Amino acid sequence: MAFNSIYDIAGSAMRAQTVRLNTVASNLANADSAAGSEAQAYRAIKPVFATLYQSMDVDGGASGAHLASANVRIADLVQSDRTIEKRFEPGNPIADGEGFVYYGNVNVVEEMADMMSASRTFQTAADVITRTNSMQQSLLRLGQA
Repeated sequence: MAFNSIYDIAGSAMRAQTVRLNTVASNLANADSAAGSEAQAYRAIKPVFATLYQSMDVDGGASGAHLASANVRIADLVQSDRTIEKRFEPGNPIADGEGFVYYGNVNVVEEMADMMSASRTFQTAADVITRTNSMQQSLLRLGQA
């Protein structure tokens, strides 16, 4: 596998995890936001990842050997279908006619776990890039000897 392919794969992982971290940040920022109706209440956003497979010739196609690689891409951003929390707060200025206030469907514990997972995956991809760069530097030093 060419070094460029390794950088592309690790870079696609880092881009995907950045989107994931952005959605987690948005969800956590809106976790306690209130609305006057269920339709206006914040709904958590989740990224949907998809795998993009690629096939490469090993030696320009002479032997017919192929290597497969897979990048990750963002297929979509979807809203959570978890139920909206409805609280009776008649003194709240944004309460509806019946005295209810609607709160977003963000699960803070789930978002924190998602954030830790995304951070670790991002760091792993960064480590792959660092190690690949180190391998390239070692190969260049071999040529100088």
